[in-house]
Amino acid sequence: MKVNRKSIHPKKIVFPDNVKEQFEHFQKHFQVQFENPTLLYQAFTHSSYVNEHRRKFFTDNERLEFLGDAVLELSVSQFLFQQYTTMSEGELTKLRAAIVCEPSLVLFANELNFGKYVLLGKGEEQTGGRERPALLADVFEAFIGALYLDQGLSTVVSFLEKIVFPKIELGAFSHVMDYKSQLQEVIQQQNNGMLSYEIVEEKGPAHNRTFVSRVMLNSKELGIGNGRSKKEAEQQAARLAILALKDYEREE
Repeated sequence: MKVNRKSIHPKKIVFPDNVKEQFEHFQKHFQVQFENPTLLYQAFTHSSYVNEHRRKFFTDNERLEFLGDAVLELSVSQFLFQQYTTMSEGELTKLRAAIVCEPSLVLFANELNFGKYVLLGKGEEQTGGRERPALLADVFEAFIGALYLDQGLSTVVSFLEKIVFPKIELGAFSHVMDYKSQLQEVIQQQNNGMLSYEIVEEKGPAHNRTFVSRVMLNSKELGIGNGRSKKEAEQQAARLAILALKDYEREE
């Protein structure tokens, strides 16, 4: 069943001019234009702001947060399913959980400087609400929900392709990914031979050592990685090898 997103848009509510100007700047900065700006305002409206402006009939971002959580999980799931074809269901679930957990959402929100746009009540403002992790994570999800309602899933995916997906590919969540197993599966599928790892360099003092690992396929070098431990260096070498193999396949 096709959902008519326009039919579930909130009614347009009159916000103060300074709020309108703030979000006009937001849209220019992030190169997105909302058909219904009220959705954007609502995504950044905290319940404390609503409580202090009861006569204005403003709505907080909690419902949009609920929707955004589901849209974000779906979008990330689709990306992981398509990008990591050798991962098991358990591995995909673990990686997705790391991407959509509160600390990661706070990281995304801070990178975008979302905190400065949040509409807060005076009390919440004075107690540092603008920097509160739970609030920032909620705002990021609410924005995703608002963007989905106003522009559709393809625009959400385009936004995530700029903000979230590159971090996955660059190894920001490597602590929950087993790149060595992924590389092994890729090589086995192609019947290309045996993989081997070797530590080619150790740098720094004993309390702050950095290791450099090289992964070889037969006698051919596939990737070199760095890490605080031998295991981490090997994982990074495997990650870079996977990326190199993907680039090679695209060029063919």
